[in-house]
Amino acid sequence: MAHRKKKLGEILVSWNLLSEGNLQEALKYAESNGKRIGEALVELELCTEEDVTKALATQFDMEYVDLEKNAAVGVALKLIPEKLIKDYQVLPLGQDNGRLKVIISDPLDLELLDLLRFRLNTEIDAALAPRTKIKRFIDQFLGGVKGDIEQTMASIDQDADEDDLAKAEAAADEGDAPIIRLINMLIAEAVRSRSSDIHVEPMADRVRVRYRTDGVCIERDRIPLSMKNAVLARLKLMAGIDLAEKRVPQDGRIKMNIGGSQIDFRVSSLPSYHGESIVLRILRPDSVRVGVGALGFEDDDYQRFMRIIRRPNGVFLVTGPTGSGKTTTLYAALQELNRPDRKIITAEDPVEYNFTGMNQCQVRDDIGLSFAKILRAMLRQAPNIILVGEIRDLEVGEVAIQAALTGHLVFSTLHTNDAPGAIARLIDMGIKPFLVASSVQAILAQRLIRVICEECKVEDPHPDRFMMRLLGIRDRDIEGRTLYRGAGCKRCSGTGYRGRLGIFEMMLMNNELRELAFNRAPTGKIRRAAIASGMRSLLDDGRNKILKGITTLEEIARHAQSGELVTAEE
Repeated sequence: MAHRKKKLGEILVSWNLLSEGNLQEALKYAESNGKRIGEALVELELCTEEDVTKALATQFDMEYVDLEKNAAVGVALKLIPEKLIKDYQVLPLGQDNGRLKVIISDPLDLELLDLLRFRLNTEIDAALAPRTKIKRFIDQFLGGVKGDIEQTMASIDQDADEDDLAKAEAAADEGDAPIIRLINMLIAEAVRSRSSDIHVEPMADRVRVRYRTDGVCIERDRIPLSMKNAVLARLKLMAGIDLAEKRVPQDGRIKMNIGGSQIDFRVSSLPSYHGESIVLRILRPDSVRVGVGALGFEDDDYQRFMRIIRRPNGVFLVTGPTGSGKTTTLYAALQELNRPDRKIITAEDPVEYNFTGMNQCQVRDDIGLSFAKILRAMLRQAPNIILVGEIRDLEVGEVAIQAALTGHLVFSTLHTNDAPGAIARLIDMGIKPFLVASSVQAILAQRLIRVICEECKVEDPHPDRFMMRLLGIRDRDIEGRTLYRGAGCKRCSGTGYRGRLGIFEMMLMNNELRELAFNRAPTGKIRRAAIASGMRSLLDDGRNKILKGITTLEEIARHAQSGELVTAEE
């Protein structure tokens, strides 16, 4: 027996978007006014046009296209003559195996589909989108190609000179104009969505675009493979990268005005199997101009941190993997110390953020300006405070420690998993144990964890038992407390998280720890002594934030886990 196709009203009622009474009202209105049920629902404001179109797509087993989120539509416009698009209010979505996918608003307009097959001499696959959104999209994208190029170029390259504009227009002919629009849309949206990176990655069948938001990569768009070369060329042109060179990695920068703010982008191009992978790092000055109090320290760690950074000399190390917020923490410390009576010099690779009152030097290995060379020159500048971007090798480490021993306060970063591991790492580099023991004042390990979105924060009545075991949380630990999670909402893009804070492990050096470092004690022994002297581990700090309702079990488990699984009854 044939399966009965659900009616439009039945679908909307089953989705709880329409009541049975409202459906009957719309049916009467449609019958008396000679309209379709969908039109009646929209006119009576019982459903949105978007909901009706989604229901039609379900009814006719068609794809629904969200034009506000599908950037690929903008680059496919050249597949259909502009006159056809405007006259019949249709949009091309792409082409595959000789079949053209076209976005329409009425699934029953078979005459339109036949006309398109005849005029374009190809087979047509139809997808649905709301009529008003199709019209708005056409008005936005086809309001004059030449004028659009100039307008978009002005918004993207406001500081570019006439030669740059001439090059860009030469590279972007009339057929490529949507590429400029596409790049502009992707960059502006990433900035608005608080993303830290944009990843443009060529693959075998498409170009994947991902945003990194709150430390997690989210796939945003799939650009057709046919547009790969144009997209990559546009990004490289904006970044001032050699278009012809595709065999070696290249770096560049883009400066744009978005929403009234000047935003810098650090661009990295890396040759890969299917083409060059390009990453745009979004550099927002406000993101590192946060006070120490906003980093996420517990009260006792905050007091310790403020005491350490006010010491007259010594080395203060911040450790953690890439993207754990080390630079933000060090900049917050320097801003606390940035006063007219202090001279601060930094050696960075590269200088990403500029701060008034600090002397910032950029490492340039191509001309021999290394960390070590800058550091030696710094000491002749009579600074009070020195920041070394990273201790990478023995030479830099020795100069930094000598600077600390001669009366300077030295801040730097190191790549280790925890605070006690930094001692062994320095000694493994070749720095003598007695120098490490006498110069290092404190080591801070940190990670960035996502914070539960306040708009959709709800109680978690059944916390995951396995996650509790991973984090060493027992039933008695959560007695009388409420754990929370994010339900997902528009403000957090459905993730349940919005924003990030740090979890920290601060190890202050004392006589016992200095003696262990001098005797090359194993990291485990140093860790036990540090905890005995009051150090709170990353896991402990994470557990505190879970119990305070700041974050979730799953989020802390991504960054720190207990070495031993415990049972709930223990």
